Amino acid sequence: MAINSAISVDLTGQINAETVFGGRIWNSALGQVDLHLGAMLSKGGKGITCVRSTGLGGSISRIVPQHEPGTVISIPRYFADHIVSEYGVAKLLAKTQRERARELIRIAHPDFRAELKKEAEKLFG
Repeated sequence: MAINSAISVDLTGQINAETVFGGRIWNSALGQVDLHLGAMLSKGGKGITCVRSTGLGGSISRIVPQHEPGTVISIPRYFADHIVSEYGVAKLLAKTQRERARELIRIAHPDFRAELKKEAEKLFG
């Protein structure tokens, strides 16, 4: 099992643990990718990513429709496994993009869920 943190996650499950406001470097993923993939490739292993539902004092959602241009994707969506926020757990592995969006919206901060649903409709129909 590997447990790491993220700065943001988009509705397809792409995990950003390195940049803010697009391409501004905030962090380095260092061994995060190795640990995450190692856990997932282990028998019964799980890659768990923790993300706060909001940032900047609650003014922005950290679960976003799409990442801004320049954002570094630390863990690609096809390796996203479990995403945990203070509102629950989204299980993403082997799910469609629509299913992933539903899972992630469910664990987003309630103040941002309506807007995320609207954006998901635009993205995935």
